[in-house]
Amino acid sequence: MTKQFHGHTLSHEALEQLFLEARSYNGWLEKDVSEDQIRKVYDLLKMAPTSANQQSARFVWCRSDEAKDKLASHAMDANKDKIKTAPWCVIIGYDIDFHEHLPELFPHTDAKSWFEGDVEGRITQAKRNSALQGAYLMLAARALGLDCGPMSGLDLDKVTEDFFADQPQYRADWVCSIGYGDKESIFDRSPRPDFDKFNRID
Repeated sequence: MTKQFHGHTLSHEALEQLFLEARSYNGWLEKDVSEDQIRKVYDLLKMAPTSANQQSARFVWCRSDEAKDKLASHAMDANKDKIKTAPWCVIIGYDIDFHEHLPELFPHTDAKSWFEGDVEGRITQAKRNSALQGAYLMLAARALGLDCGPMSGLDLDKVTEDFFADQPQYRADWVCSIGYGDKESIFDRSPRPDFDKFNRID
């Protein structure tokens, strides 16, 4: 029997860990993060929804010094150490040919045919859904007690060239360092707007 969790509110402590007290870290404690932990992050994020279960994100988990140095070489100066000193830094990319996998991922109907011959439409879909998966990645990491340092200050064309050279249908979009954040590396939280500032109820 499938368990039902509708109406269950997480504890305030859980909300603090995921949102209220969570921060984007710029520096990292010298504390290891195992491959098993990273695999658990993925096993959580993959369960969250994407349109027609596209699963269009493609991840490269940079763990070795060589991989992190190569990635950092394409980052703006302010981001280089954020990448190199983190236990892991993941490249969040997307697959513009994600539709090739839909017969397996969305077998209820011929979803692949929806996207054939429409490269620009697939790019729009792939970017949107991979960005969602990147956000799910951060929530999954935080849920498992890890901290995140998302960033976009890189030459993404060069990141794509270096890390996806043998997969020309993939594109790098942004990166996120993962580890145990050093609280000394963050500043006071920037203001967040009230509901009425950027919302409207019609």
